[in-house]
Amino acid sequence: MGSTERTGLAGLTGLLDDKVLLVNGGSQGVGAAIVRAAVREGATVVFTGRRADVGEKLAADTGARFVRADLADPAQARDSVVRTAEAYGRIDCLVNAAGLTSRGSLLDTTPELFDQHMAINLKAPFFAMQAAVADMTSRSAPGTIVNIGSNCAHGGPPYLAPYSTAKAGLAGLTRNAAHAHRFDRIRINTLNIGWTDTEGEDATQRAFHGAGDDWREQAAARQPMGKLGQPDEIADFVVFLLSDRSGVVTGSVIDWDQNVLGALD
Repeated sequence: MGSTERTGLAGLTGLLDDKVLLVNGGSQGVGAAIVRAAVREGATVVFTGRRADVGEKLAADTGARFVRADLADPAQARDSVVRTAEAYGRIDCLVNAAGLTSRGSLLDTTPELFDQHMAINLKAPFFAMQAAVADMTSRSAPGTIVNIGSNCAHGGPPYLAPYSTAKAGLAGLTRNAAHAHRFDRIRINTLNIGWTDTEGEDATQRAFHGAGDDWREQAAARQPMGKLGQPDEIADFVVFLLSDRSGVVTGSVIDWDQNVLGALD
């Protein structure tokens, strides 16, 4: 199974034994890395994506279960949770990893583009969380949710206006829901990731920024750690947040990046 056989985070293994996990947006990029890490750590994993060929290949490689879904439709976002609970009797953990990063500034974003960003980056997590928390509370059972946010929630570049707006909303949703359900023992956190080396980022760089084949090397050379964020490293952190080993932490919006926000040279 390749990366699913790696040693767990900090030598820990079995972090998600006996947990039922849904990864929305799990067919590629960071989401796929989370699927692999969660399977490695003992979880029963369901994941969603729009492309059946990509999803079915990852399912075959990992043993996870693929559910085709278009998360722009809130009914399908909710249904992904319902189908997971129907298949396995419950849902213990949820990761919202789907993301849309198409470009748009304040001046050139159309209402249609704005709505697309809200649908994928904010509305889908909202209604998936609604369904997951409803299942957990109906069973009086604890659970964990991790949302994949972005450091753009703090402002972002001018060409990511609707994306930054949606991710800021996701941070607020995380805090609100975590507070509302803290006594239900449902922990909800967001990981605001920085520039990450994924298939989707490669396509974005080529489509919107005219990047060539060496864009990764050029970008890495400008970063403090000499590399872009790596999906498998992010996945290990997400698995830890989902697991009981992360203790009582909830309502946290964690900046996972190599640039220190707010600091100036």
